Amino acid sequence: MSNFTDIGVETHGHVGLIEIRKPPLNFFDVALINQIADALEQFDRDIEIRCSVLAAQGKAFCAGANFNDPARQAQEARAQDDPASNLPINHLYVQAVRIFRNQKPIVAAVHGAAIGGGLGLAVSTDFRVTCPEARFSANFTKLGFHPGFGLTTTLPELIGKNNAELMFYTSRRVTGEEAYRWGLANVLVPQDKVRSAAMQLAEEIAECSPLGLVSTRATMRAGLADRVLAATNHELIEQTRLRATEDFKEGVKATTERRAANFKGR
Repeated sequence: MSNFTDIGVETHGHVGLIEIRKPPLNFFDVALINQIADALEQFDRDIEIRCSVLAAQGKAFCAGANFNDPARQAQEARAQDDPASNLPINHLYVQAVRIFRNQKPIVAAVHGAAIGGGLGLAVSTDFRVTCPEARFSANFTKLGFHPGFGLTTTLPELIGKNNAELMFYTSRRVTGEEAYRWGLANVLVPQDKVRSAAMQLAEEIAECSPLGLVSTRATMRAGLADRVLAATNHELIEQTRLRATEDFKEGVKATTERRAANFKGR
């Protein structure tokens, strides 16, 4: 049994529940992604579990990375001087790929914002249940750098290349209704019903044969984890390069100060 400090793990019949517990915004780091991957692997080994739900406490589903975290800022400063020291972020993507290698279906209960890498986490699941109040945003270009968490592969496959480009190039916040229309979300319910609707969908899936589910999902997601691995390897190179720019510092500062960024292209 893994030592889970940032998540809660429960089982409900044939459904496993993973709850992110870093409210209010549920910023992720290597430890959180590692724990989610560990929990999913645990469910893979449990013959009783056929489907899982990924939910979150607090205001947001997952607001992505906390760029104002002092430990992260120190690591990024080291990365500028020595690219080989950029292991923690590389390690985060290693953990992300583990999520894509799990064997059983996952339903995300997206009751609030899924931003940046938090969107990547939501898109790593098979299905998303959401509400009008939720917001989906690939806000990387507004921060001054490149999308990550495999989104350059997963998002176009889910909503089409042009809609993904629209999200990447504008960094706009897509509402729950728009996400549902685009196929970014599969179920749209009132906010207080998101988790119960996600559990309901997972229970419907769990009524099917476990061997049939694992076999069919392996066919439908064939090669996905390897495509995500290739994508994250490229994304990391671009993110590392762009994190060293003045525009990235300005993008993070402007986002924190809730103002339009004054980008210079350097």
